[in-house]
Amino acid sequence: MSIKVNIHSTLAYYTNGQAVVEVDGSTVGQCLNELVKKLPETKKVLFDKGGGLHNYIEVYINQESAYPDELAKPVNDGDELDIFLILAGG
Repeated sequence: MSIKVNIHSTLAYYTNGQAVVEVDGSTVGQCLNELVKKLPETKKVLFDKGGGLHNYIEVYINQESAYPDELAKPVNDGDELDIFLILAGG
């Protein structure tokens, strides 16, 4: 099952500049784990020590928020995931 992962430009440092990566998986969590296998540097920015998503990461499936329980959300062949880093500051 092919899923396209669109990675926000703020995360380009961790993806060697890749903005789109094709992965396989039937849930968001499986897809993100495949992303980490392909681009190991993404693990530290996506996942906390407990294996959950950092609270500053937002995932969308076909332009709809995957929140809550993002990692358990099912995906289908041809779906697109968008990964965003939530920025704050003043």
